[in-house]
Amino acid sequence: MGTLHRAFAAGAALLLAAACAPSPDLVVYCSLDQEFSEPLIAEFERASGLKVDAQYDVERNKTVGMVQRIRAESAHPRADVFWNNEIAQTIRLKQLGLTAAFTPPTAAGRPVQFQDAEGHWHGFAARARVILYRTDKPVTPPRTLDQMLEPAFARGGALAKPLTGTTLTNFTVLADLRGRPAAVDWLRRASASGLRWGSGNADVMRGVTRGDFDWCFTDTDDAAKAIQDGYPVAIAPLDQGPPGQGTLLIPNTVCILAQAPHRAAAERFVEWLLRPETEAILAAAPSRQIPLHPQVTAPPGVMRPGADFEVLAVNWEAVAAGLEACEQEFRALLVQ
Repeated sequence: MGTLHRAFAAGAALLLAAACAPSPDLVVYCSLDQEFSEPLIAEFERASGLKVDAQYDVERNKTVGMVQRIRAESAHPRADVFWNNEIAQTIRLKQLGLTAAFTPPTAAGRPVQFQDAEGHWHGFAARARVILYRTDKPVTPPRTLDQMLEPAFARGGALAKPLTGTTLTNFTVLADLRGRPAAVDWLRRASASGLRWGSGNADVMRGVTRGDFDWCFTDTDDAAKAIQDGYPVAIAPLDQGPPGQGTLLIPNTVCILAQAPHRAAAERFVEWLLRPETEAILAAAPSRQIPLHPQVTAPPGVMRPGADFEVLAVNWEAVAAGLEACEQEFRALLVQ
């Protein structure tokens, strides 16, 4: 058989295998890091007997890529469930009419600010926005957002550009609390203050571990990884306004997508995912996700709302509605 014929036969075999492959019982789009979400989805497959096609976002997209995909597929939905590692983009999907209401019994018990009143999305397993700082140097970390801009703090610090992920969400929260002109002015002053910009939360965390920066503004999961890896670093909560106003807490969220092709299986998955056991597993994982369910006891090393920090009150619907406009304005300012 010639080379061309062999190539044709191989291609035909692949197409035949794909055609014969069993179709999934459930399609899940997931933006939580695959190393943490994949074992849980595999456990659901074992427990339910359902075949799950799980598709994961990549680190550089920071959730936005998966959300754009869901929006692009809205006329002919492929996915049933979106497991997002943050909240504002999920609410934006609801505002666009791309989610469906479903409230399983396992959704009960968590704080109302992290649950949709109409049951379109449910929050669990959160991250806090914090300062990671070096402990092998005489570093005093900033304690408030505005303190980050003071020269004594700014020259040693870094944060991700607020263009994607939790950093975009964070500064959209700031725009909602203070007004968008004030948020843009904060970013303009940050650029002039000596603060360094990174491409993402993990990027600035790695800068601290290398000693490039004395501190960075990041998420607790990235900070927990640096601590677990043995670097001389520690975490300090950060007030997002005047002292005592609170630290920003951003949960994972899960929602069923509108016109989900496998609605019954989607409901089974959401009910299973929202069990307290899921939060216990993610709290014990290296990412140290913060449990929101009162039945879950945070293991040592996991920050506890109400004990280690107060939670910032946020109008999440308003934040989600302002997300796209803020992203465009922040991008115009920070991307040359």
